[in-house]
Amino acid sequence: EKWIVGEFNCSCVGISKCLPAYCKDDTPNACYNDIPKKDLAEVRKIGGLVGKKGLAILVKSGAPAVPRPPRAQESLKLILKSVDPKFAADESLIEKFMAWKKS
Repeated sequence: EKWIVGEFNCSCVGISKCLPAYCKDDTPNACYNDIPKKDLAEVRKIGGLVGKKGLAILVKSGAPAVPRPPRAQESLKLILKSVDPKFAADESLIEKFMAWKKS
């Protein structure tokens, strides 16, 4: 089975409560902290599920590692840590994500 992501945004996967963190022309500095606290539990639950499913597909694909700028890796680690702290410490996983992002 092969999946190709053409676009991934909050509305597509039903996590519209993440929209306050979406950077646009009028909100160029939007971030995770802009999501209302009352929505964070649901955002984490759905985001974690989507992340775990995506992670399983990525790990199964055996995507080769490609070096990326340290800032991108640090941002990725923060996202992974919000799903599960052990993911943020998994360098092999981070390399696979970085390779996938470049493809």
